[in-house]
Amino acid sequence: MADSENGAPRQYRSTLREEQARQTRQRILASAFEVFSAKGYTGASLADIAAGAGVSVESVKVHGPKRALLLGAFELAFAGSAGDESLSERPEVAAIMELEDTGAFLTAMVGLIAEANARTSGLWAAFLAAAAEDAHVGDVLASLLERRHADYRRMVGLLAARGAVGTGQVDADAGQVDAGTPSDEALQNLADILSFLMSPESHQQLVQQSGWTFERYRDWLIGTVSATVAAGG
Repeated sequence: MADSENGAPRQYRSTLREEQARQTRQRILASAFEVFSAKGYTGASLADIAAGAGVSVESVKVHGPKRALLLGAFELAFAGSAGDESLSERPEVAAIMELEDTGAFLTAMVGLIAEANARTSGLWAAFLAAAAEDAHVGDVLASLLERRHADYRRMVGLLAARGAVGTGQVDADAGQVDAGTPSDEALQNLADILSFLMSPESHQQLVQQSGWTFERYRDWLIGTVSATVAAGG
């Protein structure tokens, strides 16, 4: 039989195996999310994760050591998939970035992050605790935070290009913050501030510790971020 006749079946089998492998990884990371959130990094075991995913421990080991599973579980829960791509490359975020109205853009983007913070709050606490005890996890966390800040810098750059970022200077005649052209330093400072405001810690403190509802937290975050951007920091 000609190779062309055999190509389609081989390609189908390859595609099927890839999809099965993807689904297995998704189950393992979803299980890792539940186990790490419930038991913390130290208390979690690969056997626990394997049991939750319905696979063998050896299958779990294929997807990396515990610290890699911790990172993958966080990325999956936060953004819907594990990987080191920019947040702006995720389809739902790319769609939000196409919104031309600044108010609609900030409402959608900040709302999405607020929901992600709510989903990952328990796991984030485990991540921080593990990073304090394990230097390797600390390195993974540092890399994650670096990527997060780069995402906020891109977000600020987009807002500045739209003329939505204030300079912090008040136009006395108009009685309002002057939009102007913010400096690179000002944009960097704004990215720092937004990274802080929209960090998982804000959800932990306001919702888990202070008893706010998620809706109150989300609305506060949208309002605070919008005002901060308009003021330039």
